[in-house]
Amino acid sequence: MDFLDQIALTGLTVFGRHGVYDHEREDGQEFTIDLRLQIPLDDAAASDDVVDTVHYGELAEKVAAIVAGEPVNLIETLASRIADMVLEDRRVHFVSVTVHKPHAPIPLTFADVSVTVNRGRTPQTLQEATA
Repeated sequence: MDFLDQIALTGLTVFGRHGVYDHEREDGQEFTIDLRLQIPLDDAAASDDVVDTVHYGELAEKVAAIVAGEPVNLIETLASRIADMVLEDRRVHFVSVTVHKPHAPIPLTFADVSVTVNRGRTPQTLQEATA
């Protein structure tokens, strides 16, 4: 069985205008994103070169652009868009994306609302990615 390494980026907080209600789009709010990527890191460890891994600074910028970009109604959609972008890097085998919406319009006391999507490659797409 092959085990994969992991890159985690947690707590990335970005202002966005997502939500079902007009006031959420108009006023906006902060969203916090957590990512976990499963990726083989052997090449990066051997070369000690950032080109052989997912550059987490560049990854953070791309995620921030999605969150700050075109509004969507649901954080489910936002999480899915982020996951799709991460999987554009064919080295990534699996990604877990959590979008936190701590200021969701709920008229009760709560700590957080979040959605997590998990996306990965099928064995066939993994084989194609490494071919």
